[in-house]
Amino acid sequence: MSQALSTVAVHNVGLEQQRRSDRRRLILQLVLLSLAIAAPFVVYPVFLMKILCFALFAVAFNLLLGYVGLLSFGHAAFLSTGGYTTGYLLTTYSGLPPEIGILAGTFAATVLGFFFGLVAIRRQGIYFAMITLALAQLVFFFFVQSEFTRGEDGMHGIPRGNLFGFIDLQNNMAMYYFVLAIFVLGFALVQRTINSPFGYVLKAIKENEARTTSLGYNTDRYKLVAFVLSAAIAGLAGSVKTIVFQLASLTDAHWHMSGEVILMTLVGGVGTLLGPVIGAAFVVSLEHQLAQSALGDWVNVILGAIFVVCVLAFRAGIVGEVQRFMKKNFN
Repeated sequence: MSQALSTVAVHNVGLEQQRRSDRRRLILQLVLLSLAIAAPFVVYPVFLMKILCFALFAVAFNLLLGYVGLLSFGHAAFLSTGGYTTGYLLTTYSGLPPEIGILAGTFAATVLGFFFGLVAIRRQGIYFAMITLALAQLVFFFFVQSEFTRGEDGMHGIPRGNLFGFIDLQNNMAMYYFVLAIFVLGFALVQRTINSPFGYVLKAIKENEARTTSLGYNTDRYKLVAFVLSAAIAGLAGSVKTIVFQLASLTDAHWHMSGEVILMTLVGGVGTLLGPVIGAAFVVSLEHQLAQSALGDWVNVILGAIFVVCVLAFRAGIVGEVQRFMKKNFN
């Protein structure tokens, strides 16, 4: 009897700790959202939109690496596919609403992610990474050779248009709040996914795929769905980014972009919700500051050094290290 009571007590303590953790997370997210709403009155909105686009891209990548354990070197393919699709449609069909262009770009990235996933998820570790890199390079060369992308010149002057027919996205403030709304929706989708029964299976696959299979789960199917969802959100980020900058270029399709999103996720904290967001903000801000300084030619070298330091000394990333400190000192 006493053993049963002690078990119930331990269970109740665990539930209370989880509730406190959820409350702290909710309060933090509301504070960050409030800051994001007020930010364009202090910081240049276009710069903030760039951070939000890359943050959404990093959140999409982290869904795959942080919660399934799959390292993709080809996520630039989805970012660029979304961007080029949206840019082509908005440029070719005058008057096409931007929301339709974004949906089309997201759909194109989703379809591409499905076919990539069918090929890649049957492999693990470095083999998975190399397959995604090879497939992404095929997409890169397709964009280089295709006439509709205008090759190395890229697509310029892509119209922002009017959202829902009456919101002028040429206004940077209106565009910013539209991008913020999309980011919040994408972030909420990932948060809901990883905290759902589906997300728990993904975490189990990351921890021990063989045992998850022995429990009766079709792990390849779960990984494929996660891969497609990650590709879709990355394509959404690319579509929005194209409208923000009115530009679609090969930079987004190059393998360097896949490496950059890995850096953002590692710096912020792999497997944490806010880690990719913080990492994207850090990397984008650092690139911006370095580009305006005398060290502008050393941007890639400095980012590479930061990557090495994070891998060797701060594997948990910024958010991961903060969480460790909080658990150690305040729990």
